[in-house]
Amino acid sequence: MSSTTIGPIASQAADPSERSALLFWMIFTGLSIFAVVLLWRFGLIHLMLTSDRTYISSVIAALYVVTCGHCFLRTRAIAREGAAARRCRAVLSAAGGSKALDASAAALPRGLVRDHIESLVTKAAAQDYRPVDQTLLLRTLADRLRGSNGFGAFVSDTLMKLGLLGTIIGFIIMLAPIAGLDAADKVAMRSSMGLMSDGMAVAMYTTLAGLVGSILIRIQYYMLDAATQRVFSDAVVLTETHVTPVLERKGAGIKGAGTPS
Repeated sequence: MSSTTIGPIASQAADPSERSALLFWMIFTGLSIFAVVLLWRFGLIHLMLTSDRTYISSVIAALYVVTCGHCFLRTRAIAREGAAARRCRAVLSAAGGSKALDASAAALPRGLVRDHIESLVTKAAAQDYRPVDQTLLLRTLADRLRGSNGFGAFVSDTLMKLGLLGTIIGFIIMLAPIAGLDAADKVAMRSSMGLMSDGMAVAMYTTLAGLVGSILIRIQYYMLDAATQRVFSDAVVLTETHVTPVLERKGAGIKGAGTPS
């Protein structure tokens, strides 16, 4: 690679906007951890865990932590794809950057965008460099960029349903003693009131944990989906402005060279 392309690549690699998606995730997670520390400090989380005899709140918390780890990995992957796409733009927009397409785009930075450009070059060569329709290839690129992002929607819905399950179980625990309740027996009344209080605690805490966990997961994966969409849009603009015109000009040149004078 010539020295003229190294400068733009280095400047693009130092661009802080490359890590914006990961930075937003870290800020959001940091605020969430701060809120958890405050709740633990005031004893609210310990109260929730000890009051929930079904341990559904603990399961919701464990699923939330695992999903946050998955969202971090996906956000980091998308940040890297965005950085690779910007480096590809730097290479192709530089003077003589179209030469990077001569070797099936192998000189471009690794990533899904480069794989898409390689597929475009291969398709153009297979059809004698006629105008390239990349609709199907763009659908494939979109699916590969999204990857397992749908896991967030699945977990968010699961947390909501776990909270609803805890609500139902809590009401069952709360209403179970009523059938055999004897108003004249004060000891039984006191015991029944204790069971009803425990059932209400299970219902409220599991519902709260499910709702909060579901909302926080939704926010994280909304930011991830927005970052994924930005990378896809950058890839579309890159290929439409720097790849397909070069391939079409190459086809026009081949046809012009093959036309007898």
